Amino acid sequence: MFAFKYKYYLYLENTKDFNLNLIKKRDKFIVIYRNNNNNEKLFDLKKFRRKCREKGVLFFIANNFSLSNSLQSDGIYISAKNSSFKQLYQKRNKFKIIGSAHNYKEISQKLNQGCEEIILSRLFKTDYANKTSFYGITKFNIITNKFKNDFIALGGIKITNLNALRMLNVQSFSLLSEVKKKPANIINRLF
Repeated sequence: MFAFKYKYYLYLENTKDFNLNLIKKRDKFIVIYRNNNNNEKLFDLKKFRRKCREKGVLFFIANNFSLSNSLQSDGIYISAKNSSFKQLYQKRNKFKIIGSAHNYKEISQKLNQGCEEIILSRLFKTDYANKTSFYGITKFNIITNKFKNDFIALGGIKITNLNALRMLNVQSFSLLSEVKKKPANIINRLF
């Protein structure tokens, strides 16, 4: 059995590493493209964006408003480190804004930036060297109950703990490392 959620958010750092043909269901997946190296060509990104539209996959660009406009993305993703208020201009352009946060201060900041949804990070323990703290299911639920916004779970979500997501008060979750390591396995489990 699997924890059914309405939306699945997938972080991509390179569009060539992910095969959109793995996605069989429409309107369930959201791709957040966050390439900090800027080594992908605009032509390749436009091709990937077109394929996202064909598959019914929403496409968000991280922290890059001009790229978001040129690709006509569905919205913008604001990382936890981004404290700029430029995205309020994007809201007027009917872009959906989602943000990322790790604590109460960052949640408040994302609310002030106009984020409709907030990706709250670290649900489970991760393997990253400098990141030892995590919320766990109980604390995560307590935090998300204090706000009226929609939250998305992120952090340490693997194939082995997908069923634990049924206990969360959220309708969506996000994947980062599992998409890099085993994209076909994780996509197949999401149905």
